Amino acid sequence: MILIKNGRIIDPHSKRDEVVDIVIRDNKILKIGKCSLTDEYEKVIDASGCIVAPGFIDVHVHFRDPGFTHKEDIETGSKSAAKGGFTTVVCMANTNPIVDNEETLEYIKEKAKTSPINVLQACAITKGFKGKELVDMKYLKECGAVGFTDDGLPIMDSDVIYNAMLKAKELDVPLSFHEEDPSLITVAGINEGEISKKLGISGASNVAEDVMVARDCMIAIKTGAKVNIQHISSGVSVETVRMAKKLGANVYAEATPHHFTLTEEDVLNYGTNAKMNPPLRTENDKLKIIEGLQDGTIEIIATDHAPHTYEEKNVEFAKSPSGIVGLETALALGITNLVKKGYLSMMTLLEKMTINPAKLYNLDCGFLKEGSVADLVIFNPNESYKVSKFESKSFNSPFIGHELYGKINYTICRGKIVFDGMSK
Repeated sequence: MILIKNGRIIDPHSKRDEVVDIVIRDNKILKIGKCSLTDEYEKVIDASGCIVAPGFIDVHVHFRDPGFTHKEDIETGSKSAAKGGFTTVVCMANTNPIVDNEETLEYIKEKAKTSPINVLQACAITKGFKGKELVDMKYLKECGAVGFTDDGLPIMDSDVIYNAMLKAKELDVPLSFHEEDPSLITVAGINEGEISKKLGISGASNVAEDVMVARDCMIAIKTGAKVNIQHISSGVSVETVRMAKKLGANVYAEATPHHFTLTEEDVLNYGTNAKMNPPLRTENDKLKIIEGLQDGTIEIIATDHAPHTYEEKNVEFAKSPSGIVGLETALALGITNLVKKGYLSMMTLLEKMTINPAKLYNLDCGFLKEGSVADLVIFNPNESYKVSKFESKSFNSPFIGHELYGKINYTICRGKIVFDGMSK
């Protein structure tokens, strides 16, 4: 058994916020309340000054397995997630081969069995990511897919989107969309604006995102499907989602830590480690994202953890792949840039990293209660640390060297300590 003493439990699902003890036996929470010390505990954790929260859930990660395991694999991705306080992740389908078939899904599920955390898999919406023919969503759900996405590529055919939403509504599964119209993008990964002009690059206009978000929100209103707008970056798109919700759409939106932390100006500071799709945009866009996080228009914080090797990133901007690693800095960026600056309460930040992602994917986790599986994280919101080493295979991050608040002490998944930050 494990005893966690004197921790401040913050559980957004129950709105519980109090200093109590937690007892874990086997893989479940046995008791939440005042507990006396005995010799029967295998480990006693003094969580004084720390927050105990449900394990984080990331609905948008790339573990690159199969096909690109020189960047990441399920084992290293899981270790990276555990270090970041995540006990459940949903992997995207843009692997090689693409996860649009039972065989590839089964390969991932089999490898995930040895993971210290819960690794779930979304399958492709269209066969081969070609945007034309739907996969057999019913069969793949029966095989274990938790949702569907062509993340990395937009689906341009509106009729395909419409039929995918009808099927998703029938199956009660979410669809997650990468919203960028390639016909409105010259060079991906950098906002079309003052910085791209300064660098002599014609980039990606926010309208490339806005038109796709508007279309999919309108189809979501018509079909009633549960839809997730991935890594929202444009202030106009935030307003569009807000309007769609008022019109009755079952639309979720996710924001990444880099989109609520950085702007296009940071491309000058970090080069290709500030290149991502959709790109970092203006200060006004960033503030609109924060406003969306504040009022609930954006319910979810997701990392879009996208590992790339040093060699791949260490090239001229236009030739570099987009994306950064994000699992190990997500909480600290949220605390440092949202909570410490007064934009969000700790309860609201954790809501967007626990119960809200669970609701999107219909998961029975993201909360703390007696009898539930013991997935939780213990962190000190007032302890700072300098970002340096990563558990990920890759280290493509603009935040290396940054001093951030929110040191993770322990991550516990299924009752086992899967990350121990106190012994490192």
